Amino acid sequence: MMKKDEESGGMWCLVMFDLPVQTKNERREATAFRNMLLDMGYMMVQFSVYARYSPTQSGNRSTVKMIKQHLPSGGKVRVVHISDHQWAQSLRFVNEVPQNNVEAPDVCTVF
Repeated sequence: MMKKDEESGGMWCLVMFDLPVQTKNERREATAFRNMLLDMGYMMVQFSVYARYSPTQSGNRSTVKMIKQHLPSGGKVRVVHISDHQWAQSLRFVNEVPQNNVEAPDVCTVF
């Protein structure tokens, strides 16, 4: 159950996947799926792990619908939502060295 302060804050949507890439058609489908995520504003966090920040929970619901409509056949895809607070508390290492820099979401709000 989410705490009240997490409900009102921004959310991160993580998309993790393993896609078949043995044939030319499978590689084409995998590339199209990755490009779709990038076009939707996701950033590559690691190979086959993409993330996108949304200032509201409802902003991620529409992207989940789009992802469901474009799932590559034979692939395994997991979509996870975490609060901005949880994202900020995650541990990050590069070449066994802890990374302390906080990633700021790339969000532009137009009124």
